[in-house]
Amino acid sequence: MNLSLRFLPVLAVVVVPVSPVFLHAQPPTSAAPARQGSAVFKWEDLKVVTKASGEQRAVTNLPTPTLVRFESHLTTLKPGFESHAPHHHPQEEVIVLKEGTLEVNINGHKQRVGAGSSWLFASHDVHNMKNVGDTPATYFVFNFTTAATASVPNKPAAEVAAPGKLPSSVWDWEKLVAKPTAQGARREVVSSPTTTMVKFDCHVTTLNPGQSPHAAHRHPDEEFIAIQEGLMEATINGVSQRAGPGSIFFFASNDLHGMKNVGTTPATYYVFRIMTEATPKETVAAN
Repeated sequence: MNLSLRFLPVLAVVVVPVSPVFLHAQPPTSAAPARQGSAVFKWEDLKVVTKASGEQRAVTNLPTPTLVRFESHLTTLKPGFESHAPHHHPQEEVIVLKEGTLEVNINGHKQRVGAGSSWLFASHDVHNMKNVGDTPATYFVFNFTTAATASVPNKPAAEVAAPGKLPSSVWDWEKLVAKPTAQGARREVVSSPTTTMVKFDCHVTTLNPGQSPHAAHRHPDEEFIAIQEGLMEATINGVSQRAGPGSIFFFASNDLHGMKNVGTTPATYYVFRIMTEATPKETVAAN
């Protein structure tokens, strides 16, 4: 169910003093940085950096087989604080709200959303968020830089995006329709090319205890999993690890992977699958 919202471009941006900012991590200075391979990032293992406005947990900031750079972190904002002053950047950014209530500002259009909601900031659209609830708000952040990012015009995507490209969008959890499956339920979010990605697919899966979404498999597009609730087990190339809410699974191109709900309650998680011009071709495992 694609609930994309198109927004009008901002004619002017007024920068006002706000709370301390969580800046995106700067890329390594090495001429040949290591690539991010398939991995399990457990919430409890992520280093916590405390700020006046809340907390930040860095996940990764490296190239992948498909992406020039994949940067991810989790932010917790105290009530009344903003993520940062309104700003824009060429890379496309995806947010998933784990808990709390946020006001999402895109090109001056503001929308209030609750836990489970997600959104996309398209290239150079001016954006920020504010915690408008009375409890801390925690959210996943995914920044995707592709080879196409460098050639994006320095203008809001709402002005220059080609027809058929996904604009900045907000998907309200309350409006996502849950369709029952044999394993639990599935909520379709979006499937579309974007300004810098050939394919961007997203859905939300809820698995009943003991269930798997599918048999172990592999595919060339890269997959990112954000766990909202429950205890999941990821098996990557034969090695298994368990992780709970706030954790992230990354399945790199063509790695064999599978998942299972190993808890005693339903597990809900976001699934993102990404393909770019650099995505490797499909490989076939040797017998």
